Amino acid sequence: MSQQQPIKIEVVSDYVCPWCYVGKRRLEKALAQRPDLAVEVSFRPFQLNPDMPREGKDRKAHMISIFGAERAETIMGSMGEIGREEGITIAYKEGSRSPNTLSAHVISQLALEHGKQDAMSEALFKAFFTDCDDIGDSDVLTRLAVEVGLDRATVTAALANADAEHAVIEGVEVARQQGVTGVPFFIIDNRYGLSGAQPADTLVEVLDKVTQEVA
Repeated sequence: MSQQQPIKIEVVSDYVCPWCYVGKRRLEKALAQRPDLAVEVSFRPFQLNPDMPREGKDRKAHMISIFGAERAETIMGSMGEIGREEGITIAYKEGSRSPNTLSAHVISQLALEHGKQDAMSEALFKAFFTDCDDIGDSDVLTRLAVEVGLDRATVTAALANADAEHAVIEGVEVARQQGVTGVPFFIIDNRYGLSGAQPADTLVEVLDKVTQEVA
């Protein structure tokens, strides 16, 4: 059996979703178990809070408004522990912001065009969850993008491009039309859809099944 084409893995994600960060790491662990498997991974946009003001909101206050004070504290603690199990740091800092992620997705899609989306996605997740940076801020996004190797002028132009924003909004709508209501959502080779941050072993099972089907 020989694999003719890379297996296409699309991960519908939002950069303020802790389970999306966890899901990215679990996918990486799954792929590490199949080092000879040719894959093509891309991150598609989704917005959990599309009506978030462009300036964002205080992160803790936003969580309390959704979950209530007690449950918000529980969630913050439990996600920190889950992150540690996956080797990532999910932190919460007083004064940090919950951003509108539209601009972050614009930069992610720009990075995809330049073959740097995996690094860009990792930088966005780390900036928000580990460093508690405001990934809705243009200066923060520009710094992160330049650090992963994107051209500063190109990034600046993309952030000011209404068409780029519209493309992200359309991408989110396409995901919703496909039945995506929560993230992460994995679309593997346009054959299988998996909702949630699936364990690495589950992802391996699906990848093996696809490999057998296309052989």
